Amino acid sequence: MEMPQAYCVRCKKKVEIKSPQKVKLKNGKPATKGTCPNCSTKVFRIGE
Repeated sequence: MEMPQAYCVRCKKKVEIKSPQKVKLKNGKPATKGTCPNCSTKVFRIGE
């Protein structure tokens, strides 16, 4: 199973999302949110 990835602005690279949660935006589009495994910054990815 492939882990979702997102861009971490603090690390300045793509990272695998730690504790990913599926969420729905106001306009109904799906998204994934979680934390960076390296620096614990919140990361977010629209889609999926």
